Amino acid sequence: MQEPDRIAQPWGERTPHGRGEPWPARVDQHLADGVAPADVQRWARSASVLHSNGDAMDIAVADGRIAGVRGSADDRVNRGRLGPKDLYGWQANSSPDRLTRPLVRMGGRLVETDWDTAMGRVVAASKRLLGERGPSAIGFYTTGQLFLEEYYTLAAIARGAIGTNHLDGNTRLCTATAAAALKETFACDGQPGSFTDVDNADVIALFGHNAAETQPVLWMRILDRLAGANPPALVCVDPRETPVARAARESGGVHIAPLPGTNVALMNGLLHEVIANGWIDREYIDAHTVGFPELEERVRDYPPEHVARICRIEPEDVRAAARVLGRAERLLSTVLQGFYQSHQATAAAVQVNNLNLVRGMLGRPGCGILQMNGQPTAQNTRECGADGDLTGFRNWENDAHVADIARHWNVDQAQIPHMAPPTHAMQMFRYAEQGSIRMLWVSGTNPAVSMPELARIRRILSQRRLFLVVQDIFPSETAQLADVVLPAATWGEKTGCLTNADRTVHLSEKAVDPPGRARPDLDIFLDYARRMDFRDNDGHPFPQWHDAESAFDAWAACSAGRPCDYSGLSHARLRDAPSGIQWPCTAENPDGTERLYTDGRFWSAPEYCESYGRDLVTGAPLEETEYRALNPDAKAILKAAEHLPPHEPPGDEFPLVLTTGRTIYHFHTRTKTGRVPQLQAAAPEVWVECSAADAQRLGVADGDMAEVATPRGAIRARVRVGAIREGVLFVPFHYGYWDTTGSGPDGGPGRAANELTPTDWDPASKQPLFKTAAARLTRVAGAGSAVPAPRTPGDAGARPATTVGGAS
Repeated sequence: MQEPDRIAQPWGERTPHGRGEPWPARVDQHLADGVAPADVQRWARSASVLHSNGDAMDIAVADGRIAGVRGSADDRVNRGRLGPKDLYGWQANSSPDRLTRPLVRMGGRLVETDWDTAMGRVVAASKRLLGERGPSAIGFYTTGQLFLEEYYTLAAIARGAIGTNHLDGNTRLCTATAAAALKETFACDGQPGSFTDVDNADVIALFGHNAAETQPVLWMRILDRLAGANPPALVCVDPRETPVARAARESGGVHIAPLPGTNVALMNGLLHEVIANGWIDREYIDAHTVGFPELEERVRDYPPEHVARICRIEPEDVRAAARVLGRAERLLSTVLQGFYQSHQATAAAVQVNNLNLVRGMLGRPGCGILQMNGQPTAQNTRECGADGDLTGFRNWENDAHVADIARHWNVDQAQIPHMAPPTHAMQMFRYAEQGSIRMLWVSGTNPAVSMPELARIRRILSQRRLFLVVQDIFPSETAQLADVVLPAATWGEKTGCLTNADRTVHLSEKAVDPPGRARPDLDIFLDYARRMDFRDNDGHPFPQWHDAESAFDAWAACSAGRPCDYSGLSHARLRDAPSGIQWPCTAENPDGTERLYTDGRFWSAPEYCESYGRDLVTGAPLEETEYRALNPDAKAILKAAEHLPPHEPPGDEFPLVLTTGRTIYHFHTRTKTGRVPQLQAAAPEVWVECSAADAQRLGVADGDMAEVATPRGAIRARVRVGAIREGVLFVPFHYGYWDTTGSGPDGGPGRAANELTPTDWDPASKQPLFKTAAARLTRVAGAGSAVPAPRTPGDAGARPATTVGGAS
């Protein structure tokens, strides 16, 4: 049977279902050319590692190699469906430029070596710095793509063995605001909602969340609801004309396209209308929240006309959206980078929480909040303490919580740094720039393309005084700057667990051996610990576990009694279950927990909560005494916020606003998807999207080569004239330099979007602001015979399937 072209039709065929009905199964599959189902010798269980949806799948193995994938029909997350990156992304594993041997820098060049030599250099540098400068000289910067067991091990090594406060992940760039917003409202991380709320909602609001391209299988679920009986209305907040925006209008909902940097004003305007019209649940507010009088007073200053002036939209846009939201019987709200990477990120995301709370839309089917993740295991970094949080959603300001971690690890409490908040990534790079961090271990990520203001990042990573260790699967732009490169195994080549954006835990099993001498990340971390001779209080090797299964068991024990309780799970339990299982999962609740806060009780008691909160303007942590006075009865917190102008507004020299984002066909910095033929052909080059009005005014046309400039630098990209709002430019951030010649920072015009973005971050979440840079657009050359900029299927003027691409 011929497989459908899932590049041209990324969301596949519809399987309609009505409100309250189960989502029908539809099994998607793609096998390598020449491989028939009968040729598959075995199938290994896994889930997606190229987005946060956690789509369950089986990996086909034939002749000792990965030969394809198929969706898992019984899984609660995807019911057999797979997106384009799921279907085709596995091919990157066999790319001929995989790292297969360790590399060390000699005479200015990286040369192959053996593991003893490479690890010997890492250990020698570690011991020297610990002896000369102490634990704060060493920092770890990890990813959102490893497994739970690996994050837990890294956190134990960094905090429990070395004692450094400098441990964070690239989830800081992606969805740190998700965790921050949940902690501000509920005093603890953890998604309240479930993907199954899509099946029951009558209104789905997507705030800065282009689910069609960032989470295509979730979008399939929404599309199937739209095609069924009693479809939901959609509300979309996005400055761009995305598939979500088009579906919102077609569903009888609303698309609002605010000026980037004005999300707080917009949310305050929506809350103003909802409260003024009495579309609130006063009984729920009184019983389960604190802070409503302050919120009501704050949003009184944001009537639609005032909001319209700030956001540069029509007042009726605010009223229309508020009517849909305020009259919903079952409201599901989702949030992603359109809010998280923009000005006042946490304050804006918190207002989404406020919207659901004042409407009493929480803890029931169809009534939920999903502060989404972007990467496949972003949730695990937060749970395990590998991204600026303490392990197990514990509170760094609570000495009893720190003592509890020390007891589980059997180390001294004083060894675990907790006199100040864990260091966030933006601060870590500043410390490296200033020289206090002298060794940086980067695992599974590529900051030389993904961090803001890349010229600065390259300077930092290239310092001779900084010992840079890079642990990866490909020779990325960051790896090329390293002193030691450690070749890692990847998905399908190792065993471990991953938890998606709605708390569903899946086991991913090893299907094939890694290439050459590449090793699982867990093995690398444990090898380092053994070579460093880390010991616990009883003199036993630390960490005390030795493989993925024992690491998971140690994590499950450490998580027991905390909100992210895994104590009812094990590798064996997950292996035997027909579907992934949502935490908390305990002996009393062995099948997991579909929704949080169903009884109106929260994890916000002062002695139990993960966070006392922060000031949304300054980011200063609240003291325990302040929090106890605010929330003595463990309720949800309605935290108000005032709109403040962005730090870099457009002006005469840079009159436009630049926003960056994703395409359905690529992930992160394309280190995997750029090596996949179907995905790379779909979106081979960077582009800049602008409105038709701006294109006419600036004298640029579709396909022209143009320069995009900000105060930090310039790149060149093909123009795509689209239905983005006037005054805004969009550039996808995936494109770096590993597959280019004659371009980039040392060879001509750059193409990486982050050459342009500022070193600026949200005060509460510390997430960089990628969506509010002042910019200009200048035509460089006409289109000629150039390949036109790619478009997503369904766009007005979309190209044929052979040249389609997308933007997010």
